[in-house]
Amino acid sequence: MKIRYKKKRLTSNLIIGIVWTAFALLSLTYNEETRWTDYGYIVIALLYFGQYAYESSKQYLTITKHSIRKNRFFGNSLKLNKIIRIKKFAVDYILQTDKEELTINTDIIEEKSLLELNRILIQVNLPADKTPFA
Repeated sequence: MKIRYKKKRLTSNLIIGIVWTAFALLSLTYNEETRWTDYGYIVIALLYFGQYAYESSKQYLTITKHSIRKNRFFGNSLKLNKIIRIKKFAVDYILQTDKEELTINTDIIEEKSLLELNRILIQVNLPADKTPFA
């Protein structure tokens, strides 16, 4: 199961990529002399387009029967049966095991996916003092 990003986040990455592309095109078109910074605009635009494509395809979290994984370039994962505590801090859920921690920003998760995430975290069956869902 995938926990999805809000459409606003994905759309803003796409729009920012388009804006940086426009800067690059304007700079390359209207400057008499091309500078190395003009190519920096292209690099920044490509990074935003890459982030948009990656986040659109992978989404924020992937939850399987046994684990939860944050889909980042260097994302980490936790086994659901190893979670010993879930803390809520502002808009974040902090899932803790004996040795690791996974922070989930609920502010960037679409509403339907957030309900699904809450349902799954409730099923972890932690004692009432170890979960914000009690």
